[in-house]
Amino acid sequence: MIKIKKFVFNAFMVNTYLLSDETGECILIDAACYGPEEESEIRTFVAGNNLKLVRNLNTHCHIDHILGNSFIAQVYKVNPEYHENSVPVLLGIRHIGTSFGFEINHIPEPKRFLKDNETIRWGDSSLRVFFTPGHAEGSVCFYNEDQGFVITGDVLFKDTIGRTDLPSGDFDQLMNSIKTRLFTLPADTTVYPGHGPETMIGYEMENNPFIR
Repeated sequence: MIKIKKFVFNAFMVNTYLLSDETGECILIDAACYGPEEESEIRTFVAGNNLKLVRNLNTHCHIDHILGNSFIAQVYKVNPEYHENSVPVLLGIRHIGTSFGFEINHIPEPKRFLKDNETIRWGDSSLRVFFTPGHAEGSVCFYNEDQGFVITGDVLFKDTIGRTDLPSGDFDQLMNSIKTRLFTLPADTTVYPGHGPETMIGYEMENNPFIR
C-alpha cells in the first residue's frame, strides 16, 4: 500500500509528495525543497523511515517545482524525470530563478523523459502518467487506480485551476486536459494538487467555478 507524505516547500508553498510502500522504496514528486532546512526535512524523513529514494518525478518544470532537483541528484544520485516538452521551460530557468531570489547553480540532466499513459513503477507500487498540458508545456499528472488518487501538479486545485497567463499557458488546452483526462476518473478519486489542500474529482466537477 502506498503511503503519501506531503511537504510544503519554498516561498511558493509547493506541495512535494513522497510516496513509499512496504518494500522501503520511495519516490518524490516535485522536489521543491530550497535551502538547508528544507533539504534536511527530506533527509530526516527518508533516513528516519529507512527508505530508499529511487525516483524523482516532476509534474512540470516551473521554477518553484524543481528547486530541489539538484539536491536530490547530488545526495541520492537520482536524476529527475519529466516530460520532454518541459525542456524549453528549463532554458531560462537560472534567469527566472534569480528574478524570484532563487540561486540555481546546477540543473541536473534528466534520467529519462516521461511518456503519456506509461506506468511508473517502484517497489510493489505504480502510477500512470497522464499528459495534461495547459498550465505549462510538458505538464503531467500521476494516477493510482487501486488507491484512488491523482497527483495533479498545477493543473487542478481545490475550487480553482492552474494559471494560464504564464509562458506556454493555454486556457482551452488546460480545460481539455481537465475534462478529458482528470474528469474521466471516478468521482471519489482524491486529488493531491501542487499547492493547497486536497480535494476530490467529484467535488471539483460539481463546484469548481472555472469549469464550464
